[in-house]
Amino acid sequence: MKKIFLLLIFAITFTLSFVSRAYAEGTFKITAANIDISNALLALTSSNLSEMADIQSIKIVKLENPKRLYFDLPDTVLAGSKKDWHFAQGNIKQVKISQFSTNPDIVRVVIYYDNDSDMSGMEFLKVQNNIIIKFKDSLAQNPFMQNTYRDDHASSSDFYEYMTVSAPVDIYDPLAQINNAFNAQTFLKQELRLNTKFYVDRISAKNGAVLLGGLGSVGIEKPMILTNPTRIIFDLPNTLVNQSLRNKEYSLGGSDKFKIGQFSVNKARVVITTPDVTKYVPIYSKDNQGLLIGNVEKISYDMMAGYEGNIVGYSNYKIDDQSSAMTLKFNTALIHGFDRTNTQVIAYLFNISDFDKAAFEKEFAGTPFEKAEITTQPKGLKLTIPIEYGSLVTAFTGADGKSLKIQVKAPKEQPEKKETPTVITPPVVNKPQGTSGKHKVVIDAGHGGSDVGATRNGAHEKFITLDVAKRVEKLLKAQGYGVLMTRTGDTFVSLSDRVAMSEEYEPDIFVSIHVNSSTSDTSKGIETHYYHQESIPLAQSVHASLASSIDSPNRGLFKSKFYVINHTTDPAILVEIGFLSNTAERVALLSESRKQETAKAIVEGINNYFKNSK
Repeated sequence: MKKIFLLLIFAITFTLSFVSRAYAEGTFKITAANIDISNALLALTSSNLSEMADIQSIKIVKLENPKRLYFDLPDTVLAGSKKDWHFAQGNIKQVKISQFSTNPDIVRVVIYYDNDSDMSGMEFLKVQNNIIIKFKDSLAQNPFMQNTYRDDHASSSDFYEYMTVSAPVDIYDPLAQINNAFNAQTFLKQELRLNTKFYVDRISAKNGAVLLGGLGSVGIEKPMILTNPTRIIFDLPNTLVNQSLRNKEYSLGGSDKFKIGQFSVNKARVVITTPDVTKYVPIYSKDNQGLLIGNVEKISYDMMAGYEGNIVGYSNYKIDDQSSAMTLKFNTALIHGFDRTNTQVIAYLFNISDFDKAAFEKEFAGTPFEKAEITTQPKGLKLTIPIEYGSLVTAFTGADGKSLKIQVKAPKEQPEKKETPTVITPPVVNKPQGTSGKHKVVIDAGHGGSDVGATRNGAHEKFITLDVAKRVEKLLKAQGYGVLMTRTGDTFVSLSDRVAMSEEYEPDIFVSIHVNSSTSDTSKGIETHYYHQESIPLAQSVHASLASSIDSPNRGLFKSKFYVINHTTDPAILVEIGFLSNTAERVALLSESRKQETAKAIVEGINNYFKNSK
């Protein structure tokens, strides 16, 4: 029996050794697998993909019941455990990656999708050490581009997924889990409510700069500048911040300070408090997995790549009557900074040293980009594009980092003011006073008279909104604004009357003040609503001021079809300054201090809006 037992142990050991050896002998080893549903891309990473044969020869097999397809990677082993992702949105429902066999070594990728989906357009691309599998076209002209900057603060692509992220095990250094993901062989599964764009898992602050690192593809929105104290705000859409990093303050040298928080469920907010707000710009790494926000006069250029390249191609195309795009191609992965003023787009091409000026000018002559110019900087080149005030800018970089596309949508021509409906006669008592100010503003106190609005424990919304509106009016007039109040007392004014009064007054902006309510007594916080695209900068500015000034949760911006902000022809927003249904917030809303703080924050937001609109 003892001999039989020893022989059995030997046989098992030999078998395991053989299997292990066979597993290790695969020509290619997949060390990381990442999926980005927003861009419809799956990336498989290996250290020696350059030796792989033409990936276009990979055979795709389609199956029914359920709808799925699979493809095999021969002579390949998968480091760590198999991957299994499930998605709640989009046409792709599940992606599985596993070691199909070890003799021979085959990794199999299986994709489950909707019955109505057409997966015939799936493509394969080899980018450096990655196999990129593209499920569908996501962007016009260049389907392998990723959105890195946008003026728009809301997009139909903004959503998050429940998915599994695999990272190497290192219980002492969570940052190394992401840094070494492509080389590690031991993986730890983490279940995260992860945005499909970017997961911030490390922060490194230095003199005049802060580096954000993580997993995914980083994007950023048009920055905001606020006062008291002076600070610049960058929002990162489709981004999740590691809980341990949120709301911690980091020193950037001198009086400059940095903080990052989770602005909403799928947006992170970076706040840099500094007197040099215009000098801080976002700088993207060559793989878009790192973001450096730095003072361009202080950052050390040794942070940039140790290699240089050139611009090797130029192209432009017209998207529609309002929109055009320019694309620059490079012979190396680009490291670039991106700055945006009201009349310019600036791209710092830090590791690019040369370009063909004649070819550049020829390509863009007679286009909306004909006044663009490229100049030499202490490090790299600087692209400057003059644009019309009110334009919407979006930027993309290629999946391989070797292209940059800048898309500009010109503002619509402003329609003529429509005539005031003759059937409506606005109350004389609400006519504006002091209208010789620098700007004209309509302040709309929600509800009134028989329309009491939200009600809780004897507190009525109509009284709170009127009180705050009067405080806003007083502060604005003290600064020289012309102000029209849609109501100055406890009177009922119909929604159509409010709009008609505003149209007759022809203001620069319209601000409606409301108090929120919910069936749940736990809901609390501040919201700002807009409807028309032109109202986004105003909503952004006022909401940022409210969120940073009021001690209440930031519930974010919403595109909503409220009557008064839908029917006015000027930039219009509706602010919900808190929840009357929440006991603690109701007490605060009824206090003099909260009403005054709210009024001051709204006025600060209005001031910042007009400053940034110059």
